Amino acid sequence: MRIDLASEPGNPEHPNQDWASASAPASGGGVVVVLDGVTPPRGDDGCVHGVPWFSTRLGGRLTELSGSRRDMPLEEVLARAITDTADAHRDTCDLSHVRTPQATVVVVRWDESYVEHLVLSDSVLLLRGPGGAVTPVLDDRLDRVPDGVRGSVAATDALRNAEGGFFTAAADPAVAARAVTGRTPRAEVLAVAALTDGASRWTDTFGEGDWGACLDVLRKEGARGLIGRVRAVESDPLRPPARHKRHDDASAVYAEL
Repeated sequence: MRIDLASEPGNPEHPNQDWASASAPASGGGVVVVLDGVTPPRGDDGCVHGVPWFSTRLGGRLTELSGSRRDMPLEEVLARAITDTADAHRDTCDLSHVRTPQATVVVVRWDESYVEHLVLSDSVLLLRGPGGAVTPVLDDRLDRVPDGVRGSVAATDALRNAEGGFFTAAADPAVAARAVTGRTPRAEVLAVAALTDGASRWTDTFGEGDWGACLDVLRKEGARGLIGRVRAVESDPLRPPARHKRHDDASAVYAEL
């Protein structure tokens, strides 16, 4: 097994709101967890702890439960992790706030039989099969929100974790049922990659290569190599900045099973 991981803040003067982990539990197989914390507009989220704290708490609990509770489906793992994280600050923070700390989620778990996955919001999972074909697993609900709406804080808030809108892991465990989930026979997956949108923008925003090419970069240059390529494109003065942010927190985990 080969696992390569990198995470880098979009601005070195600001804390990284991503979380990325990979583990090989004693029970066998492996687990990858990647979160992208959601930056609240104007810093207003009703929480005294902040998004990096939330991403760390939720990511750590997801990693622990995914590895120790192989009997628990990933939707249930996410629901339990959300509940436990909410309980950790329920007495000090306003968890009913529409922008209470929240994050996108990718979880991949494998054993000798299957590769299980869960994707919530706009982080990306890539699966490479024995023939080399790469399958992206995407939750595209946020992408369906028109740019005109996403430019308005109030309009975006109205669609946040709401029917007809998009979903992130915040304080309500019921959101776990909205995640994109599935499982694939282990023999049909040779490698996986989990990317926050700060790393996946090499493909889905800048169009520097398709998902297969993105996975090739990870295999040859590692997670730091992909993020370095993203930073080079972002810094090109002849290229218009990406939607919303020129630089973003970027995390990538690549695993060959």
